[in-house]
Amino acid sequence: MNLGYALAEQGKKVLLIDFDPQSNLTMCMGIDRPEELDTTIYHLMMAVIGEKELQSKEQFIISNGKLDFIPCSIELSAVEVNLVNAMSRELTLKSIIQEVKDDYDYIIIDCMPSLGMLTINALVACNSVLITATPQYLSAKGLELLLKTILKVKRRINPSIEIDGILITMFTERTILSKEIVNLIDEAYGKQIKVFENKIPASVKVGESNLKNKSIIEYQPGHKVAVAYTKFVEEYLR
Repeated sequence: MNLGYALAEQGKKVLLIDFDPQSNLTMCMGIDRPEELDTTIYHLMMAVIGEKELQSKEQFIISNGKLDFIPCSIELSAVEVNLVNAMSRELTLKSIIQEVKDDYDYIIIDCMPSLGMLTINALVACNSVLITATPQYLSAKGLELLLKTILKVKRRINPSIEIDGILITMFTERTILSKEIVNLIDEAYGKQIKVFENKIPASVKVGESNLKNKSIIEYQPGHKVAVAYTKFVEEYLR
């Protein structure tokens, strides 16, 4: 949400797709009970799997201020089972995005932190991947598996996919651990992959802004996290 809002502030037309069954993005966008929605990304995926026609865009895209988004509910977790026997199963999400991509400068797919068939669908559908990592040991170790999966998708299905870089989030400058893990990521991947200079600091204000269903940039424009997202997007667009 914060990344999308920062891009919108730069005059970009942005669509967010919540592609995580936990539906955190959907709830941050102001929908407390996503399971009660008539149309979510789950319904769209099931329509494609069942070779049914998609509804009109107006029925599944929700506008929230400067951002548009496609919501998600816990039902999305059931799609993995249905994808097993689906024709061209890796292309299901891509076929949905084809319907809307011409309307936007950026479509951001918010993925779950696992490497199942849903994440494969996202990797096949996208042009590039922005990898987020927290300055913690297990998060850094997880990068290796993710990068292997991205390269496998690039070789076999989506040769045009690129890695934009690694964005460090929840960064605490004062802790030695944070600095050590960032150095470890730099040493391990910095020669092959861009590690963005701007880092997103940890702050309880982000939780507060989520509770208010607002981007931190809208909630407290001068806050260090809001400034960090704005500076990161400027670096990203360069």
